[in-house]
Amino acid sequence: MTRTREIDRIVAEALDEDAPWGDLTSETLIPRTATATAELVAREPGVLSGVEVFAAAFRLTDPRIVVERLAADGDPFDAGAVLARVQGPARGILTAERVALNLLQRMSGVATLTAGYVAAVAGTRARIVDTRKTTPGLRSLERQAVRDGGGSNHRRSLSDAVMAKDNHLAVLTADGRDLTEALRVARDRMPHTAHLEVEVDRLDQIDAVLAGGADTIMLDNFSTDDLREGVSRIAGRAVVEASGGVSLDTVGEIASTGVDVISVGALTHSARALDLGLDVVIDAGRPEPARPALQTTAEAIP
Repeated sequence: MTRTREIDRIVAEALDEDAPWGDLTSETLIPRTATATAELVAREPGVLSGVEVFAAAFRLTDPRIVVERLAADGDPFDAGAVLARVQGPARGILTAERVALNLLQRMSGVATLTAGYVAAVAGTRARIVDTRKTTPGLRSLERQAVRDGGGSNHRRSLSDAVMAKDNHLAVLTADGRDLTEALRVARDRMPHTAHLEVEVDRLDQIDAVLAGGADTIMLDNFSTDDLREGVSRIAGRAVVEASGGVSLDTVGEIASTGVDVISVGALTHSARALDLGLDVVIDAGRPEPARPALQTTAEAIP
């Protein structure tokens, strides 16, 4: 799970952006003493991610607000499910609502999409992983959402591994350097704990990359026939990663070639925010009326 301190930093920045000088509407319209209860309701089915982030938005706005969590990160849910209940000062709830929902909807959308990819490769050896194609400032949250959806994380940043991609190889080639020797030099310069990954876009590059000591070889935009051939040539001497042209329609066939990892940029750069709503259901100052557990109609505060 993303660290509390990091969550608080991200959420605090979002709250400052949304209400830099306070919530003018709530402060002028809602009595200071007003309290409210609101429910987090799913408008569509999905996988939940970001419960801590959702709760942090209310806690940082007004520590008197209590968030009751009725589902946990990674839980699947149906449309109409009540996922959390929020109680406390009405002004604070209304002020934090949009930030809490924006982040939760984004994370749950990533988790839901990831779960679809994971399901599509079930029964194969392939692991679904994310990429660095994340929303600036939200990488840690989106990486958590991938994990909540059943996927795994690739490197977090440029500082975490040596990963030679096509443009790195193009620079080396332009300088007339031998690829195998360049990788061996890089290996000598690396910390002994670091990982070396190399992207190739042709089968005839594989032998040179293996000779250079790559730990992982990424087969980029290969046909399924070439992926099978690549897996056969590498023969367990390196982790085989497939990337490029991956969609829900193609990922199952890609996984069937025997690759170890499938990296999917779409998990984070193309996930749709899930439709989740926060409905005020009752004034906390009066008894709660009987109502169906999954009712989603909002009720105004009198």
